[in-house]
Amino acid sequence: MTATADSTNAASTANSIPEVIFLGTGTSVGVPAIGCDCDVCQSTDPRNNRTRCSILIRLPEGNLLIDTPPDLRTQLLREKIKLVHAVVFTHEHADHIYGLDDVRLFPFRLGRPVPLYCRADVEARIRTSYDYAFSQREQTHAGSRPQLEILSINNDDPFEVLGARVAPVPLKHGPHFEVLGFRLGDFAYCTDTNHISESSKDRLRGLDTLVLDALRFTPHPTHFNIEEALEMIEELAPRQAFLTHLGHDIDHGPVEASLPDHVHLAYDGLRLPMPSIA
Repeated sequence: MTATADSTNAASTANSIPEVIFLGTGTSVGVPAIGCDCDVCQSTDPRNNRTRCSILIRLPEGNLLIDTPPDLRTQLLREKIKLVHAVVFTHEHADHIYGLDDVRLFPFRLGRPVPLYCRADVEARIRTSYDYAFSQREQTHAGSRPQLEILSINNDDPFEVLGARVAPVPLKHGPHFEVLGFRLGDFAYCTDTNHISESSKDRLRGLDTLVLDALRFTPHPTHFNIEEALEMIEELAPRQAFLTHLGHDIDHGPVEASLPDHVHLAYDGLRLPMPSIA
């Protein structure tokens, strides 16, 4: 199906003041990392406790989730999010799709399947990983599998969801893998990348707020490090920027203090007013 279906109904709850909620800001293994005794993993600063990457955007016609990490249930409970109206996926990696079953309750409240907006490669992975959700066998009971509707998007065509125009931004995640960032008005979310093409940079000009991948201090083959992220932010010149997908060598307090005034480390639970979504 194409991404033209209506993603709202009477169950949608309007959000009077759109905002961005950082559900997770950590790398693929999260912080603290299992079995690690480093200072950050042992830190008592709650901002150093990072679940896997995701944001939720409160839009005029409902809640838009970007990615479904394995920590999704915990994230939604922590932020008291009672309903997700639609999901958009950046890519197919495990830390971005393996919480999808946690949307299972929402169709009961929406009165319809949860729409998933994704490219064909992500759809293929979802259909393989969650084959039971698409089975033609009769359910043994209501809610035995998630009710999902996949809506196809591509690298170039903006699409409408929950009253907002979403523009895809192709990004490189290492030399052989492509993911999508997304722009909504003056806000853009670009995680899991270490290279942005000139054509994609053009889609990221004139931003109020940019959220950008910055895994660690040392170079990495598939993610920006802090230095590279700061260089990209300087080139794109948003009014403000937030770094995400942070690993366990990023100690929030001292690193935040070292950044330029308009650049900040995101942290789980951070909420930002949504800039223009026109």
